[in-house]
Amino acid sequence: MTILTFAAASVMAVAPVQAAAAPDLGGVWEGRISAGGQSIRIVFRIDAGGNAVMDSPDQGARNIAVDRPTIEGGVVRFVVPVIRGQFEGTRSDDGQTLTGVLSQGGATLPLVLTRTAATAPLVSRPQTPAPPFPYRSEDVVIDNASAPGVRLAGTLTLPEGDGPFPAAVLVTGTGPQDRDETIEGHKSFAIWADALTRRGVAVLRYDDRGVAGSTGNFAAATQHDFASDVKAAFDWLAARPDMDRTRIGLIGHSEGATFAPLAMQDGAQAAWLVMLAGPAVSGGEIIQEQQRRIAVAAGMPPQEVERTNALQRRAVAAVADNAADPQAVRREVEALLLANGRPPQDAARTAAVMASDWYRGMIVHDPAESIRTIRVPLLAVYGGKDVQVPADQNGPAITRLKPDAEVVVLPGLNHLFQPAETGLMAEYGQIETTLDPSVIRTVVDWVAARSGL
Repeated sequence: MTILTFAAASVMAVAPVQAAAAPDLGGVWEGRISAGGQSIRIVFRIDAGGNAVMDSPDQGARNIAVDRPTIEGGVVRFVVPVIRGQFEGTRSDDGQTLTGVLSQGGATLPLVLTRTAATAPLVSRPQTPAPPFPYRSEDVVIDNASAPGVRLAGTLTLPEGDGPFPAAVLVTGTGPQDRDETIEGHKSFAIWADALTRRGVAVLRYDDRGVAGSTGNFAAATQHDFASDVKAAFDWLAARPDMDRTRIGLIGHSEGATFAPLAMQDGAQAAWLVMLAGPAVSGGEIIQEQQRRIAVAAGMPPQEVERTNALQRRAVAAVADNAADPQAVRREVEALLLANGRPPQDAARTAAVMASDWYRGMIVHDPAESIRTIRVPLLAVYGGKDVQVPADQNGPAITRLKPDAEVVVLPGLNHLFQPAETGLMAEYGQIETTLDPSVIRTVVDWVAARSGL
């Protein structure tokens, strides 16, 4: 869960491109876009095999997964599924410059990329599982009957044997996520699936609606829409004869730990629930505290922390007070930001994001009701250095709402459950570890015990 990410307002659907991969584009390509009065560096790194990632160093984002670059009809295309964006451009005669546009979030910005290096080694993520595996894997598709046009593409990993197996459904957090919850090259859901399946638990993970192999409109979806996808995935899994429907649980990360209880409230009969860095207070409270802690962790002077937090509080209040009227949210937030010196383009873009159905829903949603209705075992795990969903704000709330819940705070870990220095998002791509062994052990042992393993 983040305040406003690079991809937060994404509404552009990217169609799959049928074209040959272009490994001759290998190297480091750099350029700058002008957005919100700022010059922002954009970097594409492509290795000799055509594997690619995107960095936005000025925003602290690195190793964002990019589809294999293509050349079609003289147009070079880099598609970035996670941010629902793409770069399209033409090559110079010497092959060292790409002139084109970066499209994302309904905006199209000029971008000229220059090749600055001939080779581009990609960052290693040593925890990412690699074959051979001691279990089976199936590519699956799941239709959400309550949302026509939404077909979820996923992966089901199955222990050896005939079953019926205990199982888990993994639920991703905020923003367009693929089935591995790929963030800066880290594939945490692939690691969770591997660890649990090796322990004897079948695992279903899927691309968010409108992301990668799944269909549907991600940008138009609300918290309840995502919860309906969770329920569709759970019901599909429970209907399989090789699953023990009495031993299927949900594991949600960040806002995915909001969607999972909503799905249970709507009838998904999960046997247990794991909330990983899950919100237990309203979205408005989360955003307010998140903004303050990020500012403090970044070393902002105390007076500036209070000033920006007061502005955040007023913006959140404008959203909450006008939650049923997106145009009113847009007007009030934009006027507020302009009055506080924000550039017009930046103020308009931020106001548009805060007026979106998802953002308004997130601000006013209080997970207390759905958490109170949970009658099955609940494990809530937090990182002690999480500045996005703080442990000391949400852990005690879980205990108040469900006194028999097990709440575990793991010292030194951030929102992604990496060992961290500050907990800031800028560290995510710099940390080699994807999941600290302590969180894997805590969750897998707990799930195995509830699964009779």
